[in-house]
Amino acid sequence: MSDLYDRHRAVTPDWLALYYEDPIEITHGEGRHVWDADGRRYLDFFGGILTTMTAHALPEVTKAVTEQAGRIIHSSTLYLNRPMVELAERVAQLSGIPDARVFFTTSGTEANDTALLLATTYRRANTVLAMRNSYHGRSFSAVGITGNRGWSPTSLSPLQTLYVHGGVRTRGPFAHLSDAEFIAACVEDLRDLLGHTRPPAALIAEPVQGVGGFTSPPDGLYAAFRDVLQEHGILWISDEVQTGWGRTGDHFWGWQAHASSGPPDIVTFAKGIGNGTSIGGVVARAEIMNCLDANSISTFGGTQLTMAAGLANLNYLLEHDLQGNARRVGGLLIERLRAVAAQLPGVREVRGRGLMIGVELTRPGTDQADPQAATAVLEAARRDGLLIGKGGGHNTSALRIAPPLSLTVAEAEEGAAILEGALRAAY
Repeated sequence: MSDLYDRHRAVTPDWLALYYEDPIEITHGEGRHVWDADGRRYLDFFGGILTTMTAHALPEVTKAVTEQAGRIIHSSTLYLNRPMVELAERVAQLSGIPDARVFFTTSGTEANDTALLLATTYRRANTVLAMRNSYHGRSFSAVGITGNRGWSPTSLSPLQTLYVHGGVRTRGPFAHLSDAEFIAACVEDLRDLLGHTRPPAALIAEPVQGVGGFTSPPDGLYAAFRDVLQEHGILWISDEVQTGWGRTGDHFWGWQAHASSGPPDIVTFAKGIGNGTSIGGVVARAEIMNCLDANSISTFGGTQLTMAAGLANLNYLLEHDLQGNARRVGGLLIERLRAVAAQLPGVREVRGRGLMIGVELTRPGTDQADPQAATAVLEAARRDGLLIGKGGGHNTSALRIAPPLSLTVAEAEEGAAILEGALRAAY
């Protein structure tokens, strides 16, 4: 173990998790690769938890940050801020929400916290619907609506949270049904739930559950939910912290797979838009965003430095059609991994879309999660030069694959080959 690891353990909380038996210090990156303190190069298939969205050390972002830092780094929202207004205009236009207003935060946790404040204030209700197996951040309110025990350290909450079926297609009481029957059963469950509670403020849902292991419902589920929610005036919050900006390939936002009943009332975002700089935010209809009747500001949300990075990153993403690249290269990578999985008894499922891919591992011959195998694969992949993530519901046994959206076909094949070797070693 390194001296840095000993120092880390001495001054940080015990619950601040590190990957790997011998944790690594990442010192620099370029494109889809990073290097550790020993000079070892890795192909990065996790991007700082889906945050390095375009590429490491992207010249366009580096240039924008450097130039902005030479002018002014920060002034707070108490002053007019041109980069913040320019990025807000772009995000509002891309959001699909009519008469959209944008508020910037520094993280996805804070964005979801703000969305909950808006929804509960607008609706005058403190009951919130959330999905089982969900994750929405680490603040007190976000933990209170997180439906994943591994990431929920307390049952105390300022909110009353009711959990809905539907976020996981291949597990649970409706897993055996067809897609149409699955949606119908989940909708009926939602209707039944609403008959037993005071009217909730909102349903918050990730279109693809991130920490939950990249699980998702059939396309159209949240549109069907929205029809029911609108009957009761309940808001729909789409948590796009991990699914936004084209990562799923088929859509720019994850909610667009469920768009037949219109856009969400509120969208939250973070991670990829900053390409590593701290940007989060909320988009909502003006009447919802403006419902607060007290003053508020953000000291660091929308700071000039991060807004310059976000603008440069978004421009690069759109000009180089990285959504299309995620669809094309991600589709090839998913099929390659499914071909491998068909030969291995411990791989229960390869799922996902675009460059957001989950590989769920179970004990061979059973449907039981295999967290030990997931850890072993993570370690083996690292030894061979590939960084991936992990997650999952009842027990952490899903590998999470989410490279920068500029991933090439050759890099996808290289990563798939390393991952195949790690999976074969585990099974």
